[in-house]
Formats: sequence, structure tokens, C-alpha cells
Amino acid sequence: MTVSSAFDPPAGPARSVLCVGAAVLDTLFRVRSLPTGQGKILPYDMLQVAEGMASSAAFAVARLGGNASLWGAVGDDAAGDRIIADLGDSGIDTSGMVRVAGARSAVSTILVDDEGERLIVPFYDAALHETVKPVTNQNVSAFDAVLVDVRWPKLALRTLSAAREVGKPAILDGDVAGEGVIEMLAPAASHIVFSQPAAERLSGRTELVKTVGLLKRKFEHAFISVTAGENGCFWFDDRTGEIIHLAAPKVRAVDTLAAGDIFHGAFALATAEGLPLAETMRVSSMAAALKCQVFGGRTGAPTRAELCDALLGWSIGQQSCGRAT
Repeated sequence: MTVSSAFDPPAGPARSVLCVGAAVLDTLFRVRSLPTGQGKILPYDMLQVAEGMASSAAFAVARLGGNASLWGAVGDDAAGDRIIADLGDSGIDTSGMVRVAGARSAVSTILVDDEGERLIVPFYDAALHETVKPVTNQNVSAFDAVLVDVRWPKLALRTLSAAREVGKPAILDGDVAGEGVIEMLAPAASHIVFSQPAAERLSGRTELVKTVGLLKRKFEHAFISVTAGENGCFWFDDRTGEIIHLAAPKVRAVDTLAAGDIFHGAFALATAEGLPLAETMRVSSMAAALKCQVFGGRTGAPTRAELCDALLGWSIGQQSCGRAT
């Protein structure tokens, strides 16, 4: 397989992507190593940033030159103020965000070690997602693609269903979720990009090639892919019936937080722009890899120019893509 040397913007106006789901105020602490027991650990760097699966994906869309909108929920508290302001300042349209009276905004504490691995302690107030905003076909038809995560399942389902009805890509971030959530959302999705833990949990298998095949049989109507971090990504090629593996770009990981979310955001924008599938997977993989080289969660998402430069280098003998066995 070959790859183009650049992720060139499409002709005409920038494509618009609607992201639906998590909006969290994260406090990131950088530490030498993750704790193994009780005691005190002293970080040597820290950052507070609004992110979460859908929020970070929306940021990736904006960084890559797309128009990003976010539907999520925050409480009527200072953390909610900070989340909306932070995301808005990052180029994301937050006009569709919901403020829930009496609810506490989602927050998390995250430790990131020198190997780029992390320990996450999140808190989500159940009251944030008890109600669901109306979703009409007209609302969704304004976008070129929608991407939902698993944090607000009822809203995600309405959004996916509306997108399918108006013929828009309906993309599901298939991460680990509560019992039955993936099974509820997957039938409404046109594309499902699973994390490795979620894929293994659903399939009951750990061999990634077999996992992709099992998930395709389970959700045969949709494009199926599994992201596996440093082991690259796998997907079912609907034209050939083969399972394809793309090796991950070789980078030194500083912070893997939000890498999967950046993958999903790049995937959604590339899909909205009509890129061929194999190219979409390469673009998404490189965007996630570049993010891993920067401490700061979603703030490490690359610009389009940075991604194009990296793709140009990756096309010169550094990639490995082919049938998985």
C-alpha cells in the first residue's frame, strides 16, 4: 500500500464535526514513576486543562483546521465555568453545551510518569447526564460527521441515529463503558473505532486479529477498527474481507493521555473530508503518535502543518501496513 505525502485541506469551506460526550476538568501531575502503594509522591510539573474523550477529539478537529462543535454537560459551578471557557478558547464551538443546575462538573486527577503511562482518578456526577437535550435531523444535518463517546449514552444514541437518517458519518468511540452501552450504541453507528481494552472485553479474546473479526461479525453493518497504542491499529477491510494492520509510528512517548481521543478526532475529520480509508487510518495514527511526544493531554494535538510534515517523513520507508495474520 502507498500513502500520499500530505493531508491537504479539501477545497471549499472547512468541514464541520460534532463531538458528543465527556467534558472534564483534568489536573495532570508529572511524576518520575507511578505509585505502587500508599504514601506521598511529589510531581515535578502540573497542568490543569479541560478535556475528556469528546472534548479532546473536538480539539484535535480544531487544531487540524476543521470546525469543531461539542455537546456535553457541566455543572453550574466554577469547574463548569472553567471547562466551557477553556474549550471555547481552544477554538471549539461550545454553544451546544448544557449547564445542569445542582450538578457537579466532571473532574479528574491524573499522574503521568516518565514513560508516558498514566494513572487516572475520574469523578462523574450521575446528575450531569440524567436528562437529554432534543436532537433533530436538522440539528445534525449542519455537520459533515458526528463523533460520540460513551459518557452520555442517551444523547449519543439520539445523535448517531439522526446522523444515519441524514446520511452523515456516525462515528462511535468504542471505549470501555458501562454494561450494555456499546451494544446500545453500536447498531446506530456507521463507524466504530474501539480501544483495545473495550474490544477485548466485548469479544472475550486478546488476539487482536481475531478480535477484529469477531467484532465485525457482531456489528457487520459498520466499519470496525481497534486501536492498540504502540502496537498500531487494525481494521476490517470491507472491500477485500481482510483484516489490515498498520504499525504505529515510532516515537518516544512522553504522555499517552488523550492519544486515543486525538486519533478519533483526526479520524472524524478525515472521514468528513472524504479521505480514502487507509489514508484516514494513517492520518489518525500519526496524529495520535505526535500527541504522545508532548506532556499535557490533549494540548499535544498537532496542527495540520505539523501532521503533514510528519506524514511526509513517514511515507519514506517508515510505515508498515498490510494484511494482518
